[in-house]
Amino acid sequence: MTLRADDLIDRRRLRRKLTFWRIAALAVLLVGLAALSAWFFGDDIGGTRVDQIAKIRIEGTITQNDELLRRIEAVRKAANVKGVILLVNSPGGTTVGGETIFNAVRKLAAEKPVVTEVGTLAASAGYMIASASDYIVAHQTSIVGSIGVLIQYPDVTGLMDKIGVKLEEVKSSPLKASPSPFEPTTEEARAMVRKLIMDSYNWFVDIVAERRNLPRDQALALADGSIFTGRQAVANKLVDALGGEEEAVKWLGTKGVDQKLKVVEWKNTERTGSFLFSSALMRQIGMALGLPQESGEVLREIGADRLFLDGLVSVWHP
Repeated sequence: MTLRADDLIDRRRLRRKLTFWRIAALAVLLVGLAALSAWFFGDDIGGTRVDQIAKIRIEGTITQNDELLRRIEAVRKAANVKGVILLVNSPGGTTVGGETIFNAVRKLAAEKPVVTEVGTLAASAGYMIASASDYIVAHQTSIVGSIGVLIQYPDVTGLMDKIGVKLEEVKSSPLKASPSPFEPTTEEARAMVRKLIMDSYNWFVDIVAERRNLPRDQALALADGSIFTGRQAVANKLVDALGGEEEAVKWLGTKGVDQKLKVVEWKNTERTGSFLFSSALMRQIGMALGLPQESGEVLREIGADRLFLDGLVSVWHP
């Protein structure tokens, strides 16, 4: 009986070992299949190795974004990408940021059909980028427009007088470092800034007129800073059609793109981002204001990062 009991124990041990190795082998097989599937169907930079329609999200405040430019260029070079959907959801940002992304999208559109789907908002530099595509669709209640450029700066001279602070400076010329928040703006400085603004504004209007095939006077009439719903934007020819991704794919179909192709989002895989607009900084600002740590993302959502924009900006609400 002792031997038979030992045999039973050994068999149970062997069975447990066999079960363990079977499970391990199955896990290895599943990992291998997952890796193989990812190679054929999964992300390589957010895209796939099979024919597809690429989607690129352009969201939040527009700044010079090297990662986004590299992603757009990667989509351009990907032979398996047959068409592109830009999902734009932005209030705008810096004019240089809008310009660089606009140029990258135009370079992309020279080789592949590109359509923009407007999300909640495509205003100012956000609309500039949308206009770089060859077709724009927007939802009925999307916000579109705010075509224009501005510079804003505070005037803290009243505060300085109250707290007894006086600024002394020596300039090489009267317009150096003007306008300044530490002194009232002179008419000469105001005229200089206006010339700067109007030069960029005219450039923006020319872009809208060219890309939307509008007479310049009509584009100029729409470029008074007004915002429009998607419905109004269609009537004003700032948008081509109402709808979302389905309508975007249908338009790509008119350009020879197979509408049955999978829409694959090409995501940011670098996860770097500037510290200036990082969640960590927003959390610190929230905590300084006495808000909980979770407030960082809320501050980003309501546009606190736009308070730090410098230079010429094309943004709905800075």
